[in-house]
Amino acid sequence: MRAAVRGALRALQGGTPILLYDADGREEETDLVLPSQFVTSESIRLMRQEAGGLICTTFPTPVARRLGLPLMEDALTILKEDFPVIEGLLRHRPPYDVRSAFSLTVNHQATRTGITDRDRALTVGALAEVCRNTLASEDGLAREAFMQEFRAPGHVHLLIAAEPLLRERRGHTELSTALLLMAELLPTATLCEMLADGGGALSRAEANKYATARHLPFVEGSDVLEAWGAWSGSWRREFSTSST
Repeated sequence: MRAAVRGALRALQGGTPILLYDADGREEETDLVLPSQFVTSESIRLMRQEAGGLICTTFPTPVARRLGLPLMEDALTILKEDFPVIEGLLRHRPPYDVRSAFSLTVNHQATRTGITDRDRALTVGALAEVCRNTLASEDGLAREAFMQEFRAPGHVHLLIAAEPLLRERRGHTELSTALLLMAELLPTATLCEMLADGGGALSRAEANKYATARHLPFVEGSDVLEAWGAWSGSWRREFSTSST
């Protein structure tokens, strides 16, 4: 395992954010990534002020399946007969990907508007507990608890990591999930794209410079792929082919 990945795993285990670059020819973006279980109001503020992109929270496929969460594309496909504009929009694919990881947007019931740093941190922390409890509970119980605790639409964007992990889709959603599994943490990350002052994506070189200045690990998707290919853990063996 490369030193960059080892450093990233240690940082994640300690609740320190990392910077994760996907790949040349893909989005070519760097995300600020933190395990959802460690997210605080200060974390959300850091992402909002220092990163500037869209703050999202990932779920692994087994959790999404047990909760009955759809990919947004599938949900929209069901609606296209009643809303023809959706069919036209679904014809277009992003130039860098096979499919979007976006699912629903949610707020925790204890939030007010859902958008403040405190509200989003509360929602993300509760989602981390949902991930923990769903992996340990029966399908129906987990789903009912989720419906009681959250409302939609909301201000936290859920992403579902495609499976088999890192086989077909190799975005930040899947890369961060793999890192958390290798770190033996809950497999849910909260992440945000790093934007430059000019409005575009922060370049890889500038993102690396940012990470160095703040003593944060910077890791590339290719290194994560290499480490993941050599890693075999109990979670991966149990859930990578799960149909529940």
